[in-house]
Amino acid sequence: MQFTENHLYHIYNRGNNQQQLFFEREHYIHFTRNIRKFISPAADIIAWCLMPNHFHLLIHANEHTTRIVKHHPIQINALTEGIRLTLSSYTKALQKQRGFTGNLFQQKTKSKCIDDVDNNYAITAFHYIHQNPYSSRLVKKIEEWEFSSLNDYLGARNGTLINKQLGYQLLDLDRERLLDETYKAISDHQLEMILKRER
Repeated sequence: MQFTENHLYHIYNRGNNQQQLFFEREHYIHFTRNIRKFISPAADIIAWCLMPNHFHLLIHANEHTTRIVKHHPIQINALTEGIRLTLSSYTKALQKQRGFTGNLFQQKTKSKCIDDVDNNYAITAFHYIHQNPYSSRLVKKIEEWEFSSLNDYLGARNGTLINKQLGYQLLDLDRERLLDETYKAISDHQLEMILKRER
């Protein structure tokens, strides 16, 4: 994956053949630890959400992101390697615990630059990521889902996985209206734009 410093990216992957990735609370926690260990040093995480069979990250590429950490057989930047390690480490742990072999995730993690579309795409993606558990009917209220960054932005949790200040700055978020804005329906046009870029 190629990244350019000072750009926003929507990164996502799902279970191979849409299989489940997280089976219990500890699995979600283990995966967030991997994100902290392998991805956080390579980029600013603006938003995240883990779903039973997929995950979303909204990241801001910084000076660490594009640093080349492997040269052979091809050059690999720090964020690409961080994503690979996050997924492979989690897969190995789950294989050991649940006794299966083969791929857990789809082969290619998708990464889309989202500040090259229009000014609204980044904020739409931010809300879309946080709306996932609600729109999938996993919770009755968006803020009930534990495994996303929304409660950090709402001040209900003091998590350190995201760069909240940078998120507010880059997306021009309104602290007072954030939850109301997160509940707003995303238009069919906006949703199509996101889903089209996810394919």
